[in-house]
Amino acid sequence: MHAHACYTQRMRTTVEMRPEHRSALLALAARRGEKGFSSVLAEAIDVYLKERDLHRKRKEILLAAGGSLSEEEANRLSSVTKELRDNWR
Repeated sequence: MHAHACYTQRMRTTVEMRPEHRSALLALAARRGEKGFSSVLAEAIDVYLKERDLHRKRKEILLAAGGSLSEEEANRLSSVTKELRDNWR
């Protein structure tokens, strides 16, 4: 039995993009000494997906905090915030 685990398996696909994006990706790849922009695009997708996941997690944390202030604390916070905004230079 032969098991082959390949983490870096790749596939080809077609992506439509604006000409200026393609030019910018090719220029960046060239500065990095690469022929094409596949690795630059893969890196950009990784960053986007990580940021999206981080945003989702932060949103969950903030939503979970809802109702954690008493009505008095919430009113005081609102008042202080309004005062700061009114006096902002």
